[in-house]
Amino acid sequence: MAIVDQLIEITRTLSDACDRLAFEPPVAHVYNPLSYAWAPYEQYLCRYANGGIDAVLVGMNPGPYGMLQTGVPFGDVGMVRDWLGIEAPVAQPPDQHPKRPVLGFAVRRGEVSGRRVWGWARERFGSPERFFAHCFVTNYCPLGLFAADGANLTPDGLKSAQRDALQAVCDDALQRSLEVLRPRAVVGIGRFAEQRLQEIAPALGIRVVGVTHPSPANPRAHGGWSPHMDAAATECGMQLT
Repeated sequence: MAIVDQLIEITRTLSDACDRLAFEPPVAHVYNPLSYAWAPYEQYLCRYANGGIDAVLVGMNPGPYGMLQTGVPFGDVGMVRDWLGIEAPVAQPPDQHPKRPVLGFAVRRGEVSGRRVWGWARERFGSPERFFAHCFVTNYCPLGLFAADGANLTPDGLKSAQRDALQAVCDDALQRSLEVLRPRAVVGIGRFAEQRLQEIAPALGIRVVGVTHPSPANPRAHGGWSPHMDAAATECGMQLT
């Protein structure tokens, strides 16, 4: 089976498994872009997934103005549409919070983390084709989680039983994806992603590297995130231009 077909199967299994999970307060709204934003995500896989690459970059979970809008990891709308060349219809999650609407590619607000991740890729590799010949970008968890007041929640902050159930399905999907992509290294974007990778990748003979998160909420990224990612890429053995 082709790499893309295997990843599509893994992703659909992950999406269905996530939909079967039950969440308790403080989680009040759960968005699954692998369902309502499947069309652009499928484009992303079909166009850019390659095996035997240098590294897979792994984030924690989608941001409200990134993948939750465009279906692409770290999916700042400008970067996804104008650099990656991906645009497709996005439906609506079944239980939206009024403060967290999904507007798809009509969203006006960008995502800083996405601009930094894809901006680094553009600066160092020039074209998406050159970048994806070396790397792939994904998220550990596909879900967006919001409290009753619309506050963004992250997987690491869930109650232990919910966190363990979510990690079980996400660990399985990530392990299977890495077996298909066969990277020499994985880069955990942020401490949580790095920790999950440490539980999965070494047994596959894959080196784990960490990089600070590009979020504007992270003070370490304020002076520029690209130098941090340059160091991580060099540690992975990538030759940067």
